[in-house]
Amino acid sequence: MSSSSSGVNIICNIVWILLGGIWTALAWAISGIVFYVTIVGIPLGRQSFKMAALTLAPFGKTITYGGGAPSFIANVFWVVLIGIWEAAYYAVAGLLFCITVIGIPFGLQLFKMAKLSLLPFGATVG
Repeated sequence: MSSSSSGVNIICNIVWILLGGIWTALAWAISGIVFYVTIVGIPLGRQSFKMAALTLAPFGKTITYGGGAPSFIANVFWVVLIGIWEAAYYAVAGLLFCITVIGIPFGLQLFKMAKLSLLPFGATVG
């Protein structure tokens, strides 16, 4: 990554945080804590923390998907419990942001979050 694109990512992440990214990340982190307290919800809590990390500063982060059959099975449960609603929210928000030229980069980040919120198990945010 070049230093100029790194600088643009930093600026975009700052704008993102100021326009609400901090609150969304905080909500994901709180849900992660709640899941961890239940003990049986720890796998869901890990995915919530993954979403919190991406939602706080999405610019410049990439997501790799994998994990095989166990991740597939866990993703099926996740989609039924929460994933479909979260993915729909992020996709609609992404479409709304993409209406304007200035909003397109932010809309693309929301689409990235929609995919991760649909299939978080087996995914790595880097």
